[in-house]
Amino acid sequence: MCPGLFCMIRLQKYLAECGVASRRACEKLITDGLVTIDGVTVTELGTKVDPAVQTVTCEGKPVMPDKKVWIMLNKPVGVICTSDDPEGRERVLDLFTDVPGRLYTVGRLDVMSEGLLLVTNDGELAHRLMHPRHHIEKKYQVWIDRELTPDEIDRMLKGLNCHGENLRALRVEPLRRMIASQPGYTLTLGEGRNRHIRRMMDALECKVIRLVRVSVGPLRLDSLRSGERRDLSPSEIAALRKAVGL
Repeated sequence: MCPGLFCMIRLQKYLAECGVASRRACEKLITDGLVTIDGVTVTELGTKVDPAVQTVTCEGKPVMPDKKVWIMLNKPVGVICTSDDPEGRERVLDLFTDVPGRLYTVGRLDVMSEGLLLVTNDGELAHRLMHPRHHIEKKYQVWIDRELTPDEIDRMLKGLNCHGENLRALRVEPLRRMIASQPGYTLTLGEGRNRHIRRMMDALECKVIRLVRVSVGPLRLDSLRSGERRDLSPSEIAALRKAVGL
């Protein structure tokens, strides 16, 4: 049994979990000679560290684990998920200036889409939730300018060819609730490509009126209002970790 609290862990993984940067960016910090273990510069990516007994610094500053935070946000329309925006639009991370440390959005919603977005400093959990091999289902409610035909729904389930990508939905179910007399559907996706639903609707020559993500794996948006956020409960965190094998 390893006596250390964390035992031996790859250096870049430890840096990412401490919120220094993404794992890929942490690898560059290491190869650039900006990371030390017990005062010795390390440049090999295979290096492991036991944080319980060793001291790690990055660019001269001690690296310590952040307290893990898991927050559900109902992203409003007009807010972007990217970390930088040349146009100066409001970013999701601008809504979390009161939360210290580096935060990640788990996946993205485009600027005109809204709904459930998970924000965390748990880099490992974020990475696993976004990796397609874990098949984390996501549900969306979409309202469009006309009803879909049975043939169109069948094509969505089989997959639509959108500029060389095969985009499909696992399930397509009609919604009773209409918006401005426009029909709506619940779409379940097994993976999320860039603008997945909007591109499928474009292929069917449908105009999207509103697009809301209402669930990610075991998480449900429920009654959280636009722009509101809340911490995940211990049971929700446990369910997420179980879903990705942590």
